[in-house]
Parts: sequence; structure tokens; C-alpha cells
Amino acid sequence: MKVGVVTFPGSNCDYDSYTAVKHILKEEVEFLWHKSTDLVGSDLVILPGGFAYGDYLRAGAIARFSPIMEEVVKFAYSGGMVIGICNGFQVLTECGLLPGALMRNHHLRFSCKFVYLRVEDNTGRFTNACRKHEVLKIPIAHGEGNYFYHDDEVRELEENGQVVFRYVDRTGEVTDEANPNGSLNNIAGIVNREGNVLGMMPHPERAVESIIGSVDGLKVFESVRAACVQVAGAGGK
Repeated sequence: MKVGVVTFPGSNCDYDSYTAVKHILKEEVEFLWHKSTDLVGSDLVILPGGFAYGDYLRAGAIARFSPIMEEVVKFAYSGGMVIGICNGFQVLTECGLLPGALMRNHHLRFSCKFVYLRVEDNTGRFTNACRKHEVLKIPIAHGEGNYFYHDDEVRELEENGQVVFRYVDRTGEVTDEANPNGSLNNIAGIVNREGNVLGMMPHPERAVESIIGSVDGLKVFESVRAACVQVAGAGGK
């Protein structure tokens, strides 16, 4: 598996993602500069957390116009796997690869802490290493993670199985107290209809070693690796 990690001006989690892939997963990884138009043969592209282009106007609004994103959009439409983490999720909604929007946290404060996520579907490319309804401990660090979409469209997301992660308490129960940002239906991560693009506000790349509090984020990366192996075995890229 080869991974490309996009670096925008203002990214601050690109090295976390790079380290998780290179030193923990032991897979090939390269940085992709925002002005580049070459994805260097990546099987997976990661849009990392941070404050791309300073998040001027609103989070992700300027990053969507970068040269690299034009290639990422083409890559995604051709079936390539893309993960947008935190700010990366915001960029994915801005460029239309994922539906909905990320708004200011309902309490209007930046939240940085561990949260619990429930795996709603474990059949997809990003969750196949998990058990259904498994509870993962993964940190967040955001001020605009409040997922919003219109009621009818959210209902469609739910019915299509596109909600893959939901904020819960440590026992796996969906509660208002477990929701760190006011996100609709406690949504923490979604995929597109085709299942090859994931956006999530929590940071799996910051939960890959026990010394930093959790290894649960590894399951996201291990799922992608398994999906890449499956594609290769089927004669794909």
C-alpha cells in the first residue's frame, strides 16, 4: 500500500499521519504538496487535520481550490480511497466529495480530548478491521466539528449506511453528553455513497500507540490496508 499525505499551508497533523503509516504500519508514504498535481501513485490519499490556508473564510473553503485537490477529486471519482481527518473532513465537504457541512461547535469552544466512537458499519473499506458496534477511543481537536445536513438528507445517509462512526459514551450508548460538538445524530464520521471516501472529525493517526493513550485508530488504517490487498487480489490497482 502506498499512501500520500497532503500538506497545505497550515496543516499540523500531516506528520502524525505520515508517522502512523511509515513507522507503525510500515507502509510506503509520501507528502503531497498543495501546489502539486501528482499523487505519486498513491492507493490512499489522506487530507490531514490543521488549519489549511488559515481556515480563512471558513474551514476548508480555500483549500478546496488548491491544485492538489483537483487531482484528489479526480482520484476519488475514479474509485481511489481518500480519508479526510478533522480539517480534511471539512475540505471534503467543501469540495463536494462528502455531503453536509461542519459548523462551529455548539458550545463555541475548541475541544481537545479523547472521545468514544461506535462503529456503525464494519463492512466498508475503512472499518473492516472493526467489530460492528465496537467502541473506539480516539481523540478530537477541533472548533468546527458540528456536522449538519438537512433532515431528509441525514435520514438518507442513515438508511444508506453512510454513517460509519457515532459519538457515544464508553458503554456504547448514544447520549447528548457524549456528543462533544452538537453534531446531528451524534455523527462523527461518514462515507460517500460509493464507500471510497471517508470523513471523520476524530484523529485516528493520534491513536496508534499505547503510550499516547490508545491504539484504536490503527483499526482504520488496518482496514484500508486490507481493502488495498483485496483490490490488488482482484486485479485492480
